[in-house]
Amino acid sequence: MYRFLLTPRWLALHVVVLLVIPAFVFLGRWQFGRYELRSAAEDRNSTNLAAPPVPFDTLTSVGGAVPDSDKYRRITATGTYDTAHELLVRRRTQNSQVGFYVLTPLKTPGGAVLVNRGWVKAGATIDALPDIPPPPGGEVTLTGRLRPAETTETTGIIDRKGLPAGQVLLINDRPIGAIVGSPLFGGYVDLIEQQPISESAPEPVPAPESAGGGGLNLAYGVQWWLFIGVAIGGWILLIRRELHDRRESTDNGGADEAASHAVT
Repeated sequence: MYRFLLTPRWLALHVVVLLVIPAFVFLGRWQFGRYELRSAAEDRNSTNLAAPPVPFDTLTSVGGAVPDSDKYRRITATGTYDTAHELLVRRRTQNSQVGFYVLTPLKTPGGAVLVNRGWVKAGATIDALPDIPPPPGGEVTLTGRLRPAETTETTGIIDRKGLPAGQVLLINDRPIGAIVGSPLFGGYVDLIEQQPISESAPEPVPAPESAGGGGLNLAYGVQWWLFIGVAIGGWILLIRRELHDRRESTDNGGADEAASHAVT
């Protein structure tokens, strides 16, 4: 009765099931790994966002790099804005609108640090420059969130040449240092507040969300492992259905043969 399991059609089905199960195991483990990484990152970000501000030059240095462990740490800095080397960061979305970040170097005694003063909406046409509120003149003391330099690998944004003067796609202190012409501290700062306060200013960049913990990845991981049960259950169901059909066929064949003998 079970010899049909060795037919080519059924052997192909066995192979498919045996391949699908380890694939689903791998995909589930990968999603669980992503969940653990994202949860750890969000826990770290929450801790950094809640930590008291520290002087920015205790976490970064000229020509150095900001490690992920210090991402979103609140910092303080004092200096003067270098509006002559202010840049616009293209293709930044806020409030469901595409616009620009306003990136202004802040000159300090030890060097300059890039400050993302906030977001402004795009101009009326593709070639029109946006309205950019000026920063305060003179010495400024600010509080902000420290960020690592942006790269294509970390943002998915592909950098390219040929942009309009004064515009960039990535906030990366190394290539921007050549534009500014002065030594830059590693990373950049998202402005939170400053003294003195400007009468008008770009719209602040919102603080990152620190909730979720990769819950979607956890759900996907559970889903892939549930698919293992579905695959095995479907395989067993098909076998049982085939057995049932064969038994019915055998029983009907025996009944027909008995009826023919009775007529004879």
